[in-house]
Amino acid sequence: MAYHRSAVRQWRRSLRRNAINRRTKSTVRSQIKRLRTAVQEKNKEAAVKLLPKTMSLIDKSVKKGAIHKNKGARYKSRLSRQVELINLSPSK
Repeated sequence: MAYHRSAVRQWRRSLRRNAINRRTKSTVRSQIKRLRTAVQEKNKEAAVKLLPKTMSLIDKSVKKGAIHKNKGARYKSRLSRQVELINLSPSK
């Protein structure tokens, strides 16, 4: 346990930030799961509707520092590609 007053304040701050980051990441993961379910069910209308909100949540979590910039970009790239590939005929 920290003894200095500033260390105690930093410890309390880290607990608050940890809770905020955990909540933000959980929200993003839940939204991604909803989008992936729509993609798996090949429901393009629902997936296209969920995509902007998912992108927005990913951007907000990157801005808050809950997830890394490259991880957010990777999520966005993969999800948008999966939505675009719904109902496309396989190429030969």
